[in-house]
Amino acid sequence: MEGTVFTPALEGIQHVKSEAGEILTKPFLEACKHILPVIDKFGAAMALVKTDIGGNITRLETKYSSNPAGFNYLYNLVKPEIETKTAKGSSSCTNGLLWLTRAMDFLVELFRNLLEHQDWAMSRACTEAYGKTLKKWHGWLASSSFSVAMKLAPDRKKFMEVISGNGNVEADIEKFCTNFSPLLQEIHKFLASVGMDDLKAS
Repeated sequence: MEGTVFTPALEGIQHVKSEAGEILTKPFLEACKHILPVIDKFGAAMALVKTDIGGNITRLETKYSSNPAGFNYLYNLVKPEIETKTAKGSSSCTNGLLWLTRAMDFLVELFRNLLEHQDWAMSRACTEAYGKTLKKWHGWLASSSFSVAMKLAPDRKKFMEVISGNGNVEADIEKFCTNFSPLLQEIHKFLASVGMDDLKAS
């Protein structure tokens, strides 16, 4: 493997914004997709998260494919739903974008924990990240499923070796968190501006 598991995502992030500074739909979804192989390395512990992220990417991609020119910019994908007041529907693209962004928040927080707390076990790094991000939006059922899944978290040292490839994985994690976080914050701001940021899981 050239570089680390993060290399494709880091390359993808560079193309997410148009020259005018707008988030482009396809490159953003591709960058999110490049994180799926990283989640794979967590094994069963992240199966739920992976299914969730994959499902939301597919939902947004399907909508994008129906009109690539019209949905070139990420927010154009959800504006029709906001205008027709269907944004809060469970199968809406707006809902998909919201949960995709939240899941990505969780991953960024988790990777930060791995960098900043070298002494933490993987399960603690995951649980702390979950507490700061997804937990407040999840009901009891989702939270308990998550707690159970975290008991399956891989050994930290082995995990780091697996994702390192032949590159500097800590530098790549740092780059990923630094470059991806602002995109997520920007999407959150947009979703907040249309009243979508406080939606909880059913």
